[in-house]
Amino acid sequence: MTDPELFFTINTGSTEPIYRQLLEQLRRRIASGQLVAGQEIPSVRELAQALAVHPMTISKAFGLMEAEGLLERRRGLPMVVAAQHRRAQSSASRVELLRPSLERAAAEAVQLELPAQQALDLFTRILKEQGAR
Repeated sequence: MTDPELFFTINTGSTEPIYRQLLEQLRRRIASGQLVAGQEIPSVRELAQALAVHPMTISKAFGLMEAEGLLERRRGLPMVVAAQHRRAQSSASRVELLRPSLERAAAEAVQLELPAQQALDLFTRILKEQGAR
């Protein structure tokens, strides 16, 4: 089982609800192949404690993940990544998952009247800080 403290991260200052942050993180990790079919995820209780979040928030996220077909519930056992996620999605599919975030960032850069190159330089620097390839 993966360490619950490393499984998800939350940004308490974000306007995006915590349950949506968790859902999006799981989507991206499955799309990239970091999580694969059959891999167990931490329990509601473990994640709630590790992230200092109310268990109902985690439960809501898990319910949405299950409804979307990302996770499978097993009676009396931890939830696992659903069987259809045996391998990473194509690069094009993963890029499409990133598009909404970049559209929001681009809109904010325009509102701040930042030159495109300055925004791109910042994005590149952030990617390097995050350890992107």
